[in-house]
Amino acid sequence: MVFPLSLFVTLAAAIWSIKSTYGLKRNWQGDPCIPHAFLWDGLGCNYSDPGAAKIISLNLSSSRLSGEIATALANLTMIQSLDLSYNNLTGDVPEFLARQDHLRILNLRGNNFTRPLPAELLAKSKEGSLLLSIESTSDEDISSCLEGSCRKKKSNKVVIPVIATIGAVIVLLAALAIVWIIKRRKTKGSSQRVSNDQQVVSSSSNNKVNTDLITNDELFTPRNQQFTFSEVKNITNNFKTVIGRGGFGTVYHGYNGNDQVAVKMLTESSFQGYKEFQAEVKLLTDVRHKNITSLVGYCNDNNHKGIIYEYMANGNIEKHLFDGSPNVLSWETRLQIACDAAEGLEYMHHGCRPPIVHRDVKPSNILLNEGFQAKLADFRMSRAFTTEDATYVSTVVAGTRGYLDPEYYLTNRLTEKSDVYSFGVVLLELITSRRAISGDINIIGWVNSTVAKGSVDNLIDPRLDGDFNINAAWKIVELAIACVSHTSIKRPTMNNVVVELKNCLQADKTSNGKPNNQSGYIPFNLEAVSSPNPR
Repeated sequence: MVFPLSLFVTLAAAIWSIKSTYGLKRNWQGDPCIPHAFLWDGLGCNYSDPGAAKIISLNLSSSRLSGEIATALANLTMIQSLDLSYNNLTGDVPEFLARQDHLRILNLRGNNFTRPLPAELLAKSKEGSLLLSIESTSDEDISSCLEGSCRKKKSNKVVIPVIATIGAVIVLLAALAIVWIIKRRKTKGSSQRVSNDQQVVSSSSNNKVNTDLITNDELFTPRNQQFTFSEVKNITNNFKTVIGRGGFGTVYHGYNGNDQVAVKMLTESSFQGYKEFQAEVKLLTDVRHKNITSLVGYCNDNNHKGIIYEYMANGNIEKHLFDGSPNVLSWETRLQIACDAAEGLEYMHHGCRPPIVHRDVKPSNILLNEGFQAKLADFRMSRAFTTEDATYVSTVVAGTRGYLDPEYYLTNRLTEKSDVYSFGVVLLELITSRRAISGDINIIGWVNSTVAKGSVDNLIDPRLDGDFNINAAWKIVELAIACVSHTSIKRPTMNNVVVELKNCLQADKTSNGKPNNQSGYIPFNLEAVSSPNPR
């Protein structure tokens, strides 16, 4: 079916009207969606119909918009996702948004809407056909809005002083609590270690996981050795060799007897870091898997907190993929790394009771040992479901830009599919050796536009010089794109991901008929390619 020219004119006119209404400084020219290589910034289009491309998403977040929501948006009849968050929009939320039949995600956070939301819009949100993100949308607030009594800005004259008073009390109580906690820790640190019969016995033999990963301040299970700060200094040769740094603190190389180890020491002033330290030690105490970094021990000596892990000789996969690394991972090694990491996540999601979500899957948190076996690391932000049957955890959004599940960001509902999304981004990085975000280019958009042209060869890291199985490459790309679907219901589970990756890896080995490359690298001449990361 060929759509009339008037459709393209209507779409372009709607976007131009929006640009004019808000005074947007964007280079929007020509047709919004065509040609695909020049898709307008902030737009997403569907090209499934050969007769016409349709605008299905519009992202104007943090674009300094002011005034009311533009009526021109009503002309984007096929839109599925609309993000107007963190602007200065005011007035009514218009009723036409509730009549957008295809709209599934609507983010209105961070604006100044002061009047009741349309009842139809709220109804769609409550029934689950629309992911609506806006302040004051609890059941109580929703009923107030339906009755026409949503809070107006003028009422703040009374509310603000009350809130300020309550806030001051909360701050005072928090300060007293912190002082009490610090004194308690010092008392514990100066006392002798309690005997084993006073410590909590681990339930890891049944794959059970402690769900109180953050709040429990009791001693850790005795299954792993606890080290004093003096012992840690000896292990690291007085913290001689730094092998990594992060917001939590510094990682040092060391020896525990004849075994190499990595020692992560917490910055002493980080209270949030101490909570994350507790969470990671407790999780790694209960979780054991060949694709999860092993816990050797920990240090909880007064103000000195540290975690001791097995040493991973080849660092993280980030250093092998980006920044013009002279060592190029072979195609087979990349597939094996993907399989390893996927199996680690599969175990966390389906092998632990209750399930655990990593929440920060990215290349720097996937480590490689001397044989290039990949293992998941850094579980500071991991969360266990409250029960075995739970499907999500309501939590403050945390993660890394470029890898963060958009549905989790909008709803604050963390599910196992949030890890699937992040893993999908990592899979794209393994394929392309391009970062998740490079300048203003998002890897997902770049891959989708390249695939739409019918070519997968241009996606694969050019440093591989064509040394990969094209059929396996297509399947891997399709799997990665499925993982990064905007809505979680369209994403596969990690069980499905592992099966697909293993099939691709087996097919690749069979088709090549070559011995495994034990080093993990392929011979590569840096001068043969002018740019390792073409834009």
